[in-house]
Amino acid sequence: MTGRNPKIVVVGSAYVDMAAKCSQAPIPGRTAAGTALSYTATGPGVNQAIEAAHCGCEVRLVSKVGNCPFGGMIKAVLKQYGVNTEFVLTASAKNTGVILTLVDTEGENSCVRFDGANTALVGQDIESADGAIAEADACLIHARLPREAVVKAIVLAKLHGKKVILDPAGAFGAAGAGNEDVLPPEYFSVDVLIPNLYEAALISERSSANIRTAKMVGSDLVARGAAAVVITMGRNGCMVVDRDSADHIPAYTIDLVDHTGTGDAFAGALAASLAVGDDLRKAVKFASAAGALACTKFGSVDAMPTKAEIIELLQKQETE
Repeated sequence: MTGRNPKIVVVGSAYVDMAAKCSQAPIPGRTAAGTALSYTATGPGVNQAIEAAHCGCEVRLVSKVGNCPFGGMIKAVLKQYGVNTEFVLTASAKNTGVILTLVDTEGENSCVRFDGANTALVGQDIESADGAIAEADACLIHARLPREAVVKAIVLAKLHGKKVILDPAGAFGAAGAGNEDVLPPEYFSVDVLIPNLYEAALISERSSANIRTAKMVGSDLVARGAAAVVITMGRNGCMVVDRDSADHIPAYTIDLVDHTGTGDAFAGALAASLAVGDDLRKAVKFASAAGALACTKFGSVDAMPTKAEIIELLQKQETE
């Protein structure tokens, strides 16, 4: 990446993660005593915006929270990390999205996700950020939102000639998306589509996919209209497919601690690199380093690596 500060608009969901530790998860009709409780801001929109900000970008998040203390908490965390919250809007009739997690002494966990205000993000909300999108170098969109909002974000960003990156995680069964089995054609009109291997197989309507068939799956998605597809495959790296070629980008070797935030770190760093004009394969290497570093820490927001940490890992790998 160069030294300039690119502008990025992130469109994505926001939640508060409430995690309680207990000796054993309660069975129906019983109560278990908790040993610890934490509240943290999280969600694809929050995490990806913070990662892009860590990479030196001027970031605006378009999202929706409830008219409740949790909504204010999310905005405060975003501001702490330098993310502009002008378009983190309030849904007065809904609560902020919440993820409830119970963790027992064996490390096993169970979660409940309440989408809340995320289901209220509509096309008009996206239009309110039209000026910010017009000024941005890139627009990063996460599909776990109502499809109306996702489509509007894609259309506006393309109308302004901006680079559009779509993370399709949760595209099926997304908040307020309905039960449609076929994705809107706009989802395939983006510059870069970044599914993981499972999502890529689902979107391409294949029964399954693996590292040997990733190139073929990526080619299917490019044939549907995406300018480029980056399929993330965890420890097996990434497959980058465009209309000219397909290339495998190896993963970075790290000591795995927690993979919770790796996808969001990857997406935020990829958008940051592309926004300053890096070519796709260079951007994927940068993003892969960010995703690997996120695996070395617990949590999501706290695990997002800085630009300096990413560059250090890249340089370390080059010298080995």
